[in-house]
Amino acid sequence: MSERLQPGDVAPGFELPDADGAPVSLESLRGRRVILYFYPAAMTPGCTKESVDFQGALGDLDAANVTVVGISPDPPAKLAKFREKEGLTFPLLSDADKKVLESYAAYGEKKSYGRVVVGVIRSTFLIDADGKVEKAYYNVKATGHVERLRRDLGL
Repeated sequence: MSERLQPGDVAPGFELPDADGAPVSLESLRGRRVILYFYPAAMTPGCTKESVDFQGALGDLDAANVTVVGISPDPPAKLAKFREKEGLTFPLLSDADKKVLESYAAYGEKKSYGRVVVGVIRSTFLIDADGKVEKAYYNVKATGHVERLRRDLGL
């Protein structure tokens, strides 16, 4: 597992397929601040809550020049179903081989119901317009996380 990212670090670059299979790169998002959030699995209760909360905050985030991007190991077809079912309008990216998750230290050992397991560590990163990490949140809770981000962004 990679070292945890800190504010000021250069955000690891990537190119991943979105829910329609089209490639999306971090480089293509330069010029805007980006919220990258890593979640374990589409269509599960916690991930649905977090994603729907991001969707609800999109108006304020967009007005603040912030783009939201969700990343999980789900295949594009599952992401497309998730997007349609929940009415999500921001990009959902597929990191099937977990290389991007690992580069952000968002995949590895974690505690789940008292046991140590290996999996996606729910994490969110605010990346500035130049591609540097502004904020790194690890082991976040699905509920209340978006509201905390909004407060941290002054929205």
